[in-house]
Amino acid sequence: MIMVYVASPYTLGDTGENVRAQLETGDKLMDMGYCPILPLLTHFQHIHKPRPYCDWMAIDVEKIRRCDVLLRLPGQSKGADDEVECATKLKIPVVYSITELTNTTKGWKK
Repeated sequence: MIMVYVASPYTLGDTGENVRAQLETGDKLMDMGYCPILPLLTHFQHIHKPRPYCDWMAIDVEKIRRCDVLLRLPGQSKGADDEVECATKLKIPVVYSITELTNTTKGWKK
């Protein structure tokens, strides 16, 4: 399966709605045969055992390294922008819609 890291807003706006939006995208990606990596799932871990922002970003960088492509969802987010920059430095393709994702990954074998 093609692994897709989903980068999206978290702290700006309603965090619950931001998590929901990422989960909805992840569900669509699963229906399409992708393996979504949803970093906002750590929202629930953070509620139980809070950690510093730098810990979460270090974990996210490791997740990005293992992905085939990064999907950036709309909305203002320094963290998601940093994740795009990370993927770009690692030469991991960055796409901005599911349509662009399917066009980019067409013909990829995983």
